[in-house]
Amino acid sequence: MKLLRFLLLPFSLLYGLITWCRNLLYDYTILSSTSFQIPIIIVGNLSVGGTGKTPQVEYLVRLLKNSYKIGILSRGYGRKTKGHINVNNNHKSLDVGDEPLQYFLKFKSVSVSVNEKRVSGVQNLLKNESPKVILLDDAYQHRKINGSFLILLTKYNDLFTDDFLLPTGNLRESSRGAYRANVIVVTKCPESLTKNQQDLITANFSKFKKPVFFSTISYASLTKGAFSYSIDQLISKEIVLITGIANPNPLIEYLEENKINFHHLKYPDHHHFSKKDLEEISTTFMKLRSNEKVLLTTEKDYVRLQDKLPQLSFLEIETKFLNNKEKEFNSLVLNSISNKD
Repeated sequence: MKLLRFLLLPFSLLYGLITWCRNLLYDYTILSSTSFQIPIIIVGNLSVGGTGKTPQVEYLVRLLKNSYKIGILSRGYGRKTKGHINVNNNHKSLDVGDEPLQYFLKFKSVSVSVNEKRVSGVQNLLKNESPKVILLDDAYQHRKINGSFLILLTKYNDLFTDDFLLPTGNLRESSRGAYRANVIVVTKCPESLTKNQQDLITANFSKFKKPVFFSTISYASLTKGAFSYSIDQLISKEIVLITGIANPNPLIEYLEENKINFHHLKYPDHHHFSKKDLEEISTTFMKLRSNEKVLLTTEKDYVRLQDKLPQLSFLEIETKFLNNKEKEFNSLVLNSISNKD
């Protein structure tokens, strides 16, 4: 696989030239970007794959929802529809995508919309919902909109500074894209990450002259869904774990650290579970000999599976900043909103 990706290097160089030219056209306003009067916070990354955008967006919702009317706009990756849709109780993940549906189900006071055309999406949100702050999910490369605050995420064990452009590597654009960010957040860090280790990572980003934060994934103490179990209770049970996300490793590591035994059924990111998949899950579950067995999944997968597997439970996650840096991060976000006002 590594050899194959190396052989694709000429295509990466061509891809890099195309993205460099595109960014240059936006930098010199030859291609136009649309600005809006209200604050627009963009959460994204330079690479493909899971860097923790969803829990970061949810962190922002928790930070802002008591002070501002919030709108979330996503393209609705994986949906089978097109155009602008305001998410409501009748929608399924195939209609709007799993992340937007998760936001809607979790935060009833927040307006959630999907639109593959972000400018049109923002205009529709403003017209129909009148939010005071808009969060754009996975829109770092969408330069048709001028965001007021850009949060760039990069995964701890896969930093964008160590990567290369597609298709040889996983970068959507070169690391120069980090100059557009207001902050860089290193996500999915181990909680034990030392100050010296953080300093070494921060040094990789020194040329960008951006504040650097470190975050980790925090798991809820109780499962939700069909059954509510504590982590201690899961230790004595036999578990089938279903994942259809880009990077299930943090959850796997968390379960293993807590001495929880499980059978893992791994599916691709944003996977639409077929009848055959559901039969495989049910068969695996039924083969477990224990009377104390649990069907467990991620929060994102639960959105797609809850109507198909009524006995399903999930573990909720949150972003947590290391070194008690929440106040510093929050201040940057809140100041960007105040300055826009």
